[in-house]
Amino acid sequence: MSEYVHKSHNVTVLLYHLVFPAKYRRAVFDEQVDEVLREVCLEIEKRYEVKFIEIGVDKDHVHFLVRSVPTYSVTKLVKMIKSLTAKEVFRRCPQVKQKLWGGEFWSDGYFASTVGKHGNEGMIANYVKNQGNEYLKLHRDEQLTLF
Repeated sequence: MSEYVHKSHNVTVLLYHLVFPAKYRRAVFDEQVDEVLREVCLEIEKRYEVKFIEIGVDKDHVHFLVRSVPTYSVTKLVKMIKSLTAKEVFRRCPQVKQKLWGGEFWSDGYFASTVGKHGNEGMIANYVKNQGNEYLKLHRDEQLTLF
């Protein structure tokens, strides 16, 4: 589950539930795209102060449960995740670009909601799980860290 992020002058736990629909709400997510999306998100964790608690896909949209720091606004977080994932999906899965008529991967809109640490995180994770018809969990971070 989520942990407090300790910095030199603050302690935070900022959790966001983000939903990104694919452009034109096209059903572009398959096993290959799912794996690329998961790999890219785990690489983002290594380079930025972002932790993907859960990633889940339905046929035409993706749910993220993300922990971040106060220096990243929701808009900055969304732009970063959308741009990096879209570039890599198009590079590694060229058939997706053809399905989307050579356009963008994500639609312009998104859904963002904050999640409280006490009481609401499990409820939102359950909501995300039961949201779509064919929800598939790609990643769930339950690994304990030493430092």
